[in-house]
Amino acid sequence: MVYGVILAGGVGSRMGGEKPKQYLDLKGKPIIVYTIEKFFTCPQFEKVIVLCPAQWVEHTRNLIAKHLAPAGDKIAVIEGGSTRNETIMNAIAFIEAEGKLDDSTVIVTHDSVRPFVTHRIIEENIKVCEHFDACDTVIPATDTIVEALNGATISNIPDRSRMYQGQTPQSFKATKLKALYEALTDEEKDILTDACKIFVLKGEEVALVDGETFNIKITYPYDLRIAKSLLEDEEE
Repeated sequence: MVYGVILAGGVGSRMGGEKPKQYLDLKGKPIIVYTIEKFFTCPQFEKVIVLCPAQWVEHTRNLIAKHLAPAGDKIAVIEGGSTRNETIMNAIAFIEAEGKLDDSTVIVTHDSVRPFVTHRIIEENIKVCEHFDACDTVIPATDTIVEALNGATISNIPDRSRMYQGQTPQSFKATKLKALYEALTDEEKDILTDACKIFVLKGEEVALVDGETFNIKITYPYDLRIAKSLLEDEEE
């Protein structure tokens, strides 16, 4: 079975304001609703699991009832964890509690503030996980990447042709991800930036899926202006 897992645990500190960025309004609807819609309308998903801070669970359910009715039992909203990867583990625990977790279960994890993901990207993530245990959505790096180990001077400039910018979705065989995560040391968990790094740390392959330049993550106020422009293009 295949599950969509939408990660909405961010507090939006870089956006400013009291409301987490995923709940900010974008041309009449909260950002998170656009993202959930993309997953809700994909027939491949058994269920879409939305994970958010405890104090926003009921609000998120109300938004779904308002904008996505009748969602029925295809969308579940539950509490996330203290970190991104703990949040993903909560999603896996939810699937396991429903009795649906086995070696073939695939989870497609996605940032709630990337509302412009396409069905093509989602479907390719699912397809790639038929042959790999993990995949990451990426686009080729267009800027030169500069490494500075001391934060002050350049230590290396990698070959740009081999560099990619990570996006989401990131998709996994759920039982494999859980086993690898539970095998990490505390020191390894401290250096995690995302779930794909769990596989990399353990020497496991992570396949690449082509993303899109417009599959942006809405992080700063400037990104909201770009998002409004992209929505206007979609409407046209």
